[in-house]
This record gives sequence, structure tokens and C-alpha cells, in this order.
Amino acid sequence: MAFVVAVAQRKGGAGKSTVAANLAVALAESGARTALLDTDPQASLTRWHSLRPASARGLDFSSPSGWRVPQAVTRLREGHDFVVLDTPPHADTDSRVAMRSADLVLIPLQPSMPDLWAMEATLEVAAAERRAVALMLNRVPAQGKAAQEVAQALRDRKLPLLDAAFGNRTAFAAAFAEGLGAAESAPRSQAATEARALAQAVLRESR
Repeated sequence: MAFVVAVAQRKGGAGKSTVAANLAVALAESGARTALLDTDPQASLTRWHSLRPASARGLDFSSPSGWRVPQAVTRLREGHDFVVLDTPPHADTDSRVAMRSADLVLIPLQPSMPDLWAMEATLEVAAAERRAVALMLNRVPAQGKAAQEVAQALRDRKLPLLDAAFGNRTAFAAAFAEGLGAAESAPRSQAATEARALAQAVLRESR
């Protein structure tokens, strides 16, 4: 029976699609049977998947919306170890339905106050749906104290921040433009290491 992860954040531009794609690829690389669902009307993952080369690691992929999401998740729970959902960037009905279908809501946020504020709506929906949450920092700059300050603010609130974080690396964008995860396009890069660390963190959450 699959463990379902909904990657969710109210604020657009938080990097949800990049996180979802890299998480799914890294989970598949670890040997987990993985499915990836694009429930975001922006369809970034659908475009990404259309670019995947035939030689890329196989991922079951679909792009359901609205009331079709729970049906798709139920169907994919059998025969998979993980199902990863990319959700709409708003606290609307479709986002709520996607989170309701998940075992874990993974909330990526950039180390900035606007992302921290936008996170509140996602936390409220997850709480209303009684879903476990985990937070991760994304696009962390190489310099500056913003990431440390945001991480400390989350810890002060006793929110579950994962140790795994994504740096602000061109390798993620380059891989995404080719329909790949960083672990595929640059397997020895720091981006690939970070993607694999996120997969391991999610594996621990699933136990």
C-alpha cells in the first residue's frame, strides 16, 4: 500500500513542481515503486513529463483534477510504494481535495517572510483535514542568514522542519528543463545529493 505525499504551498513560485519531480525520481532511484500526479492546472509537471527521454527511469504519471484525484490515488495505492502529488498553489477546493488524499503534506518554502506567511493557509488546510505535515526549505541561497532565521522561526513554533533542504542550484532548473531529476541529469552533483536526502527523509516519515 503506497504512502501518499502531497507537495503543497499556497504561494506560487515556492518550487513545488521541482520538489515533487526530484522527490519522485529519487524515490524511484532508491528502488521504490513510485507514481507522480500533476493536479496543478498550471501543468508544469505534465510538461516536464512530456520531455522525459525514453531512457529515463520509469515513473507512473497522470494528471487528474478535482474529484478524479481521490480515485486516481486510490487506484495507485495498490502496486506502488509512493505516490507524489503536485497540488494547486492556492488554498482552494482542488488543493484541499489533494491534501485530503495524502498521508503526508510536504510544504516547501523559500527562506523568506512571504513564504513563511503563505505557509499558514496550507497548515490550516492540513490541520482541518487531519493530515501530518513536514516542511522543507527550498532554493536556499549559498550566503546570508535568511535560511537560518526562517529555520529557527519554524523550530520555535515546534513545526516539523526536515533536515533535507534544496539549495538555489542551477542543476535543478537544468534537469527540470530536460524532463529529468537532478539525480538523473547530474548524479554526482550537490543537487542530486539533496534530492536523495529528501527521499530518505520521506522514507523515514513513511515508517
